[in-house]
Amino acid sequence: MRRAPSPKIRVAPLRPAETDDCCAPAAESPLSADDAARYATVLKALADPHRLRMVSLLAAQPANEPLCVCDVEASFELSQPTVSHHLRVLREAGLVSVTKRGLWHYYALVPGALDPVQDLLAGVAHPK
Repeated sequence: MRRAPSPKIRVAPLRPAETDDCCAPAAESPLSADDAARYATVLKALADPHRLRMVSLLAAQPANEPLCVCDVEASFELSQPTVSHHLRVLREAGLVSVTKRGLWHYYALVPGALDPVQDLLAGVAHPK
């Protein structure tokens, strides 16, 4: 049995895309490089599950009542140096403040520290 010949398909040569026919230009990012670096520091601090839980613990405290580091340690199955490391990362990101009373350090969430992150995420989720 003889096959019917395949129809010849002509392929047009590829042409380089012309920039003005391609698509609309990308919108300018409303976030500057400096702002992005600052947000990245805070988001990296919050990206760790232990640190995120620590922020949640500190946020649950009544206003003007910082939490002793011993109470933070008691809430986690982590060594004291590990808890101190996580709290230092949060402090350096500007999320928590620390005061020393005698031998103990007391930590509190910085009022309004999470507001810029909330605004950033709201802007990304619902751009104007």
